Amino acid sequence: MSSHQDHSVALADEKLLATLGYKQEFQRAFTPLEACVFGIAFSIIGLLPSIASVLFYSLPNGGPASMVWGWAVASLFILCVGLSMAELASAAPTSGGLYFWTHSLSAPRYRNLLAWIVGYANTIGSISAVASIDWGCAVQVMAAANIGTGYEPTSATTFAVYAGIIITHAFICCLGTKLLARLQSLYVVLNVLLCLAVIVALPVATPTELKNSAGFVFGSFTNAYDWPDGFAFFLSFLAPLWTICSFDSSVHISEEASNAATAVPWAIVLAIAISGVLGWAINVSLAFCMGRDLEALISSSQPMAQIFNQSFGSQGTLAVWAFVVLVQYMMGSSMMLAASRQSFAFSRDGALPFSKYLYVMNSYTKTPVNTVWFTAICSLLLGLLVFAGSQAINAVFALSITGLYVAYSIPIAARWIWANENGWADGPFSLGWFSLPCAILSVLGMAFFGLIFLFPAAQTTNVGNMNYTVVVLGGILILSLAWYYLPAYGGVHWFTGPVPNIEGFKSHTWEGESSSVVVDNVEKAKSQNYGVSEKEV
Repeated sequence: MSSHQDHSVALADEKLLATLGYKQEFQRAFTPLEACVFGIAFSIIGLLPSIASVLFYSLPNGGPASMVWGWAVASLFILCVGLSMAELASAAPTSGGLYFWTHSLSAPRYRNLLAWIVGYANTIGSISAVASIDWGCAVQVMAAANIGTGYEPTSATTFAVYAGIIITHAFICCLGTKLLARLQSLYVVLNVLLCLAVIVALPVATPTELKNSAGFVFGSFTNAYDWPDGFAFFLSFLAPLWTICSFDSSVHISEEASNAATAVPWAIVLAIAISGVLGWAINVSLAFCMGRDLEALISSSQPMAQIFNQSFGSQGTLAVWAFVVLVQYMMGSSMMLAASRQSFAFSRDGALPFSKYLYVMNSYTKTPVNTVWFTAICSLLLGLLVFAGSQAINAVFALSITGLYVAYSIPIAARWIWANENGWADGPFSLGWFSLPCAILSVLGMAFFGLIFLFPAAQTTNVGNMNYTVVVLGGILILSLAWYYLPAYGGVHWFTGPVPNIEGFKSHTWEGESSSVVVDNVEKAKSQNYGVSEKEV
């Protein structure tokens, strides 16, 4: 792209952001091939290490049938959610994303409360995603230690590794925007190469006696727990739904992306579509090459590592596993990057505790260092659940889905519930007539699976195997609502939704009041020395 074209795109991005009420505070260093358009979403999905982290959900709840058919069905559902979100992202590409859309699209009577709920659900879900990804990475590191030396990890040692991963990610995410953008390109390449290597190499290396027939792969159903088969099949969806999740990460990088109104929606759609296809191929390859002793795999602390060990041997597994851990580590840094941007946007509007300290842009790196460390500290606190038992720490995997689905579903529903009031205007990405059917499928599906994932793995439960997702999610949402309605000091007395940071900003609807309002807002942003057009491109 020429310098003149770059300048024109930068002006268009600045103008669109100004119409939403915000100055250009970030550097727009993410190009379409990097974090915003594809890299950030795809690197967070991180197919192979993600599947490794949650294979213990699909194996006991259907086995090969859930791995293959559950993934295929779930991928289509996730694509519907992504398409609905992509339309919203195209119309209003801002870091606040979900709660900004909720406030803009909801009826005046409900918009402040709904935006508050969505903002906290999105914050909880994003931080839980950081915690679950990095916990999965810590478990994978300990699995490598077990394969190489026979070391049996404890909860304390795994948490120590987890803490180290979190802290190093925080330092990485405090770096400058341009460096973070370039890293995403590396993440994408390693992700794709690792997926293709396993899809091709695993069948070649697997001994004949461990290879399964097509009938077993596509038609065998194994239920290791006491739920009915149908319910167990739905429980297995947690694996693909957790893997192909957090695609709203591209939205939270909107203010750092070039040509955001087009780049962001296509980031979401392409990341989901490509992940769906490649992930299905990985699951098919695993199902063909995992042998038939599913009980041994289910009882293993890391089923995919066990499958690799059967096929590649200990040395070959360690070589492949090193790249699995590396890609998982990269996933965590990308997720912390996106989560910190969401927290920055929410604190910009004064909704998080200590917002005046969180809403600070570091003058040297031009990144929100304070919200990076806020995200890291909250993730560390979630990791302490491991000391309450394995099921307690596993709750962060379900929490990252249920929390995000609350945040995803409300703005998608609000667009249509108050369609006659919000003056919706499509952005460059639009589904046309399919918008409403897609939104209905998305919201109903998220409500259904959000409820399903609150159930424990088995009907017979005790303190050790209870699903603590409802406790953590419900507790945090109840506390956030208590703060909202707190007498005299609560958000109900002062929270008014997204707060424009352009002085003298003139309000608008989705369709805009007039071209003069848009121009005036852009000029005000320029006058405050935040517009990229003030610089030579």
